[in-house]
Formats: sequence, structure tokens, C-alpha cells
Amino acid sequence: MSTMHVKVNDNVYVLSGKDAGKTGKVLKVDPIKGRVIVQGVNIVTKHQKPNPQLGTGGLVKVEGSIDASNVMLVCPNCKRPSKTGKVVKENGEKVRVCKACGKEIDVLRQAKK
Repeated sequence: MSTMHVKVNDNVYVLSGKDAGKTGKVLKVDPIKGRVIVQGVNIVTKHQKPNPQLGTGGLVKVEGSIDASNVMLVCPNCKRPSKTGKVVKENGEKVRVCKACGKEIDVLRQAKK
């Protein structure tokens, strides 16, 4: 299992593919396959069978996964796509850091919750 540069609820910018230039929130991360599902990006049509929970079936539009290398984290501080780095604090905690502005990303995300 590899580590990912993005986490669930991160705001990301799509670098390549049919939806290049769009931004969206990460809904799901699969670190084993190295793929992410971003809200409103890579919309695919899925044939859905009817079942008791969903009711009627038919064609359903859902977000498909894209490779994690095709997205870049949007820094919550400087509001632009930027590379990330990891820094180990004195207490041993690892945090993600924006390479553009130098601010900690994980601390800013926790403060907004």
C-alpha cells in the first residue's frame, strides 16, 4: 500500500484528461490502485439494474475514478494548485506542507471542520 498526496475531502485540480482544468472535492481514495474519485469529474454512464433500495434501474451518471497522478492539491491557504511535501514535527507527527506558500495543509483542514 502506497501513500497518497491527496486525502478525502481535499480540494483538487485536474491536470489532464477530458476534464482537465476542473476542480472538485475528493470523494474516495484507493491507495492500492493509486486512483481517486473527484466530485463532478470523469462522469460516466452506468447501467444500473433495479433493486429494492434504489427502485427503478436504467442509465445512471456517476463519477469514475481517475489516476492520482492526474490531480494536484489546491492549497487551502494560497488557493492555487501546488505540490506538497511532508514534514515531521518535533513531536513525531507527519504533516503535509504546501511547497508554494510553506503553510501546513492538514492543520488548516482540521481548523475548518
